Amino acid sequence: MSEKKIQLPGFVIADLYRNSLVVLGDTISPPPGQPAPRQWYLGNNGKNITIVVKDEGAVFLGDESLQFLSSILGACKLNLGDVAIVNLHNEPVAYSYLKEQLLPRHLLLFDVTTQQVQLPFMVPHYQVQQYDQCQFLVAPSLPVIAGNSQEARLEKSKLWLSLKKMFNI
Repeated sequence: MSEKKIQLPGFVIADLYRNSLVVLGDTISPPPGQPAPRQWYLGNNGKNITIVVKDEGAVFLGDESLQFLSSILGACKLNLGDVAIVNLHNEPVAYSYLKEQLLPRHLLLFDVTTQQVQLPFMVPHYQVQQYDQCQFLVAPSLPVIAGNSQEARLEKSKLWLSLKKMFNI
């Protein structure tokens, strides 16, 4: 029996090892004694949409709020991979830092004022505002909007109308 070299196409090899971590080339690791950089936002920021919340009880966002936010994003044809969620309670950041690090084209503030991210203006709830090549939307906290009361339904409809305008839906 002769040994023949079989060369598999790249996609077959990738499929065989899809659950394995393979590092090619040089890796960047922190200097000895330095901690590894931590992820300070949730999501992949794929479409440069930054969502800033204030949630004292969670690293990023509580389960119920995250589920509600995911449904909002789904209605806008978006998902968590498209956004970066920053919890201002755990990660107090200014707009200038968000702009530098995440390059947001859209910034949604839930239970966060423009002053809390050091912006030079105020925006009423649900008014889409353009500034610095970014669209801003300020809204009440996600738990307030997520409720089933008549008030919550009214808040949801206001949010939906603003999101339709912001994302051209």
